Amino acid sequence: MDRLSKQIEIAIRDVPTHETFGRVTKILGLLVEISGFGEGLTIGAMVHLKPSVDIDIPCEVIGFRDGQALLMPFGTLEGVGLGCKAVIQQSAPSIMPSDRWLGRVINGMAEPIDGKGALPHGAYAVPLRNKPPPPHSRQRLGGQLDLGVRAVNTFLATCQGQRMGIFSGSGVGKSVLLSMMARYTAADVSIIGLVGERGREVQEFLEDDLGEDGLARSVVVVATGDEPALMRRQAAYTTMALAEYFRDQGKQVLCLIDSLTRFAMAQREIGLSAGEPPTSKGYPPTTFGELARLLERAGPGAPDQGAITGLFSVLVEGDDHNEPVSDAVRGIVDGHIVMERAIADRGRYPAINVLKSVSRSLPGAITPQQNEILRYAKKIITTYEDMAELIRLGAYRKGSDPAVDEAIILYPDLERFLTQNKDERTSIEDGFRIMADILQIDYVP
Repeated sequence: MDRLSKQIEIAIRDVPTHETFGRVTKILGLLVEISGFGEGLTIGAMVHLKPSVDIDIPCEVIGFRDGQALLMPFGTLEGVGLGCKAVIQQSAPSIMPSDRWLGRVINGMAEPIDGKGALPHGAYAVPLRNKPPPPHSRQRLGGQLDLGVRAVNTFLATCQGQRMGIFSGSGVGKSVLLSMMARYTAADVSIIGLVGERGREVQEFLEDDLGEDGLARSVVVVATGDEPALMRRQAAYTTMALAEYFRDQGKQVLCLIDSLTRFAMAQREIGLSAGEPPTSKGYPPTTFGELARLLERAGPGAPDQGAITGLFSVLVEGDDHNEPVSDAVRGIVDGHIVMERAIADRGRYPAINVLKSVSRSLPGAITPQQNEILRYAKKIITTYEDMAELIRLGAYRKGSDPAVDEAIILYPDLERFLTQNKDERTSIEDGFRIMADILQIDYVP
């Protein structure tokens, strides 16, 4: 009863005392110009176009030109014409999440799309464009977070509050890797943002990859590739706002966004429509600023809060790992997981190149003995990879180099260790124990 009273009080308080509106003066493609709005309009503000009593089209202010405000819609502009009423929303865009959102699938506007009824409102609003905690008040990274994937738990230890990028070309398996982490993680809550995802694959992801157990402790935010650019970008903001809500309750949150490249592409569409100059590969300058602002919201919270461990996929264009979005993200996150098509082609999934991948929490995230096992395993893999061509051609003569002979014996077992079915889970301790057995090292947890 107290919670209901609180929600009623908030609803009454948020009822606007007056209405400010302008009129549509020009429509060009998906860009709408309005005038007569006064001085209260700012970049990022919400404006609702109302061509009729029963139609409401939410838009966002993306710029100003010659005294006119430039808007982009979150949907189609059917029914909108010159002189259409444009009502300005007084409050900043926000959502009111609740613990009962777990197990639900929503769109970028925090509306349910799973057919399970309306979403209950929480006690307070979380701004969609929240600011990260001040740097001096944030905790340091916590202990290692168990993600259930052998290659990541052993070679790329990820701590609570760490931000990792997953870099991969299309069809190499990054979505399946993300779903494995969401299903098997030891975190309290998973918040999953599917930004620009193929609509056909959403149900497959929910039922086959994530599963009932994974969905039960997750909130999934979906914006498919056919939706407007604003909706795709909004899905990423909503995902991060939900993660902040659970973090503020002291929970360990795993936040996954697939993919940052499609977020950047949406921001490119918005920036170019607003008249920004294209720079690197057509991306306007605001794209890279928005990427930094989004990713900085993840990480550890204040001492009385939890942490947001972020795993963000980057769809590498043309398998070029040095393209602009990849470069920008690599410079922001706390490590990168590189997935390669050549590894996937030889049938090893997840197709992680452990030699090119880096976790910036190492070596401090694991014990000295685990570091010793990890260094030895990397030495074996490096030695074999350096001589792989000669070995395959039969040009290497056994006995020429003891280190290569050892690598030839141990490498196949390490390759099998790095191979993991999506229905299989391996804990941190089990992963190091198996790897120690392969390397014939006595391991004491």
